[in-house]
Amino acid sequence: MKIKPNLSLSEDGRILFSTRILRLFAYGFLSVILALYLSQLGLSEVNIGLLISLTLLGDTAVSLWITTNADRIGRQRMLIAGAALMILASVIFAGTSDFYLLLVAATIGVISPSGNEVGQFLSIEQASLTQLVTTRRRTNIFAWYNLVGSFATALGALAGGGLSQLLQRLGYAPLLSYRVVVLGYGVIGLLMIGLFARLSPAIEVTTHTISAAPAGDPAPRRFLGLYRSQKVIIRLAALFSLDAFAGGFVIQSLIVLWFNQKFGVAPAALGAIFFAANVLAGISALSAAWVAGKIGLINTMVFTHLPSNILLILVPFMPSLGLAVALLLMRFSISQMDVPTRQSYTMAVVDPEERSAASGVTGVARTIGASLSPVFTGVFLSNPTLLGLPFVISGGLKIVYDLAVYSNFRKVKPPEEQVVTIRKRE
Repeated sequence: MKIKPNLSLSEDGRILFSTRILRLFAYGFLSVILALYLSQLGLSEVNIGLLISLTLLGDTAVSLWITTNADRIGRQRMLIAGAALMILASVIFAGTSDFYLLLVAATIGVISPSGNEVGQFLSIEQASLTQLVTTRRRTNIFAWYNLVGSFATALGALAGGGLSQLLQRLGYAPLLSYRVVVLGYGVIGLLMIGLFARLSPAIEVTTHTISAAPAGDPAPRRFLGLYRSQKVIIRLAALFSLDAFAGGFVIQSLIVLWFNQKFGVAPAALGAIFFAANVLAGISALSAAWVAGKIGLINTMVFTHLPSNILLILVPFMPSLGLAVALLLMRFSISQMDVPTRQSYTMAVVDPEERSAASGVTGVARTIGASLSPVFTGVFLSNPTLLGLPFVISGGLKIVYDLAVYSNFRKVKPPEEQVVTIRKRE
């Protein structure tokens, strides 16, 4: 498998990259102040962690239904619906301090506490992009797709932290400065609706026929939009859920709160830290395509992820802000190399008419996993003696995930790697 820097895209591809940039900017913009905003509203650390957990968990039912039906109802319609849900969440979050109303808005709407993808967007866009490019370009396109997303998240974090601190210096109360950012999140959702409306029918599935089963095999029954790929996707989903559960202990909003509590870091400085972190993450995602071309998708997923998890475990043991930030940035410089390879691998091992469903099922599994752990982090952050525990738990569980992926899937090759293997044998 040879990766070439061929980034020529159709109009639909350029739109999907543009919406990715806008959306990840919005996620970074909001995530860097979200926990601080909720704290200003009067929520305790425990309630903040609980709200974030329930936010992610509540998103799963909506996302699962949308992604497993997107190929049937229409990918464009579902993308527009998701952007509308971003606007809904923004308006309600800006307009109330009631915990239960915030919970309802976060459950029905689309809110990203981590700065990473939530909702149905990623699954549908991945399926659409896979349809628009050739097999050999898939990993490379996904690498750039993740690069622009990471850069957008970085700029969003910088902008969110900088804007809120600027407003505070101009005399605005912290609560009001954060509320401006929350409303800005909704404005970006409106811009996304305009872009999604310009997508063409080329992103839609042209056939809903099931790939032919081998002679004598019974026709597979549909489950969550999956046919022949049910077993492999369920196994992947279980492992991805473990990885996300581990990552949920250290999502961006909660790391922000950790830095604020442990070192007293101001919003603008926090924005700068996560700007750098996300830029490094984007660069690492881009390099993943080249590495995967040399050692394969599964090997890239595992052997670049292991050292990043060791660095994550060491962060809370650093005695100064500078050292803690340095280790965090080192971790981000290699931590995202598994993302485009994981996405590309998932799209490669399923049939074309299962791609939205496969991405949706694995994405929802990740969301469920990530939704369960922030509530524990909230408890840990409320106890000064347990502040560093989320990093240790997260890194340890992620190492278990890496070893499990390698054990289960090292022999399950995507089509492009099977071709390479056959040619070498010949």
